[in-house]
Amino acid sequence: MRSHYCGQLNETLVDQTVTLCGWVHRRRDHGGVIFLDLRDRDGIAQVVVDPDTAEAFANADRARSEYVLRISGRVRLRPEGTQNANMPTGMIEVLAKEVEVLNTAATPPFQLDEHGKVGEEVRLKHRYIDLRRPEMIEKLRLRSRISHSVRAFLEGQGFLDIETPILTRATPEGARDYLVPSRTHAGNFFALPQSPQLFKQLLMVAGFDRYYQIAKCFRDEDLRADRQPEFTQIDIEASFVEEDDIMGITEAMIRQLFHEVLDVELAEFPRMTWNEAMDRFGSDKPDLRIPLELTDVDDLMKQVDFKVFSGPASADDGRVAALKVPGGAKLSRKEIDEYTKFVGIYGAKGLAWIKVNDRAAGLDGLQSPIVKFMENVIEELLERVDAKDGDIIFFGADKARIVNEAIGALRVKLGEDLDLYTQQWAPLWVVDFPMFEADGNGRLSPLHHPFTSPSCSAEALKANPVDALSRAYDMVLNGTELGGGSIRIHDQQMQSTVFEILGIGEEEAREKFGFLLDALHYGAPPHGGLAFGLDRLVMLMAGARTIREVIAFPKTQSAACLMTDAPGEVSIEQLRELNIRLRQKAKAEGQE
Repeated sequence: MRSHYCGQLNETLVDQTVTLCGWVHRRRDHGGVIFLDLRDRDGIAQVVVDPDTAEAFANADRARSEYVLRISGRVRLRPEGTQNANMPTGMIEVLAKEVEVLNTAATPPFQLDEHGKVGEEVRLKHRYIDLRRPEMIEKLRLRSRISHSVRAFLEGQGFLDIETPILTRATPEGARDYLVPSRTHAGNFFALPQSPQLFKQLLMVAGFDRYYQIAKCFRDEDLRADRQPEFTQIDIEASFVEEDDIMGITEAMIRQLFHEVLDVELAEFPRMTWNEAMDRFGSDKPDLRIPLELTDVDDLMKQVDFKVFSGPASADDGRVAALKVPGGAKLSRKEIDEYTKFVGIYGAKGLAWIKVNDRAAGLDGLQSPIVKFMENVIEELLERVDAKDGDIIFFGADKARIVNEAIGALRVKLGEDLDLYTQQWAPLWVVDFPMFEADGNGRLSPLHHPFTSPSCSAEALKANPVDALSRAYDMVLNGTELGGGSIRIHDQQMQSTVFEILGIGEEEAREKFGFLLDALHYGAPPHGGLAFGLDRLVMLMAGARTIREVIAFPKTQSAACLMTDAPGEVSIEQLRELNIRLRQKAKAEGQE
């Protein structure tokens, strides 16, 4: 129905006849001549309709915002003084000969160029309108280019694109499963996959030594800006590999992706252990664009007569950390109070601080309500954090977990608020993660998942599981975890040892993972992989604020689709087929 997209028009087409299809972006009537801005996925073209073409003029006259039109006409240069250098098609226009109204449109719930004045709920309710915005089209176009680049790279490296099941069984992988009742197996449920983890390992056992998939995954968990109940994962697995092999392949893929799509050459990917990342930045996904670091001062604070500091400094699970902010002494008391509220979100009971106004003046040059408790260590403290005039030092003192989360988050917020970024892109690898983490009752759970290989023998793991390290690795970019992976357990005895440490008995292991344990008996090769969050990757590359902006039809933070009104109720007949009776409905019908 058309010869060109609107955004393809340029000076090389002058005097040629073109046919365009699209939506009316704007309509203007200038003294009997009608101007239409016609929009499609590629851009906007200006169309001029004059009264000499009576039928075309009549159709243009009745066209309104978002009407669907088909226009044929001659491309010509815009008159001098009306050209728009800021618009890709701003040097030309189309003099229409034919204007056909393919469909009318109701008044849209919001104008595309005024979307910022309406709430996100309205835009999600009418997502098909919101997706017409050039910004949204560009984000989804970027997503398509990213997927294409990833596929081309992996295919070139000998990886095979293999699909894995969506209907599977529930296995503990760290989040709640979405369950699907079975009609043919009454009382039993499928689960939607949190990841293709077990199936890709089985593909390695089957001999498909290089697998990838751009896979849909599902997790029933509380949502944040970078989480959705259904998300997309670039899933990669290979056999006969070590950590460096997987990290090398995936780093090369991301480098090529940024070069092809954004024309960006990423800097070197430094490697940092998990312990170092937590000590220096309070996070296992540190944003290296921000030149602020946490400094341990436990040894100094054990010496002060200030229990808020000396208590955590002396506790086995405690930590006292200082965060120096260059030039931060200019922060007002009101701003400091706001930061105190902010760290409270992470469980911190307060936020101590010292302003360094004049270091040469000793205690008189320092401003803080806590200086009087620290006279015996203040000089050594200032030396350790390399304090200069005009700096402020913030302190976190509590359990190490709380200090890391609170002061680590404060570091990121200060970097954003004070615009402390030193570069645009800062990638790194975080390695040597703990194998397990303990809850408040001392029960161990896997830091990643129970199929991650430890870096020690089964005997050593049994003897000291708390201090064991895993063969896991995360790729981090600008403080966001792009992807995580590990070398997997390929030995049945090692897998059984891990289950035993996690308190998963033989019967439970057989029930939940019997098919995997069986497969490990039949010559499983050494293997490992990595999974990238495609949505997060696109979000970063697009400069978007949330992953909802780069997903065509996202859910809200309450895991609902406003456009389709999902989740929704189903009929009694459907429930009966599934052998399900809802308690509330049963009560209403007097059956309970």
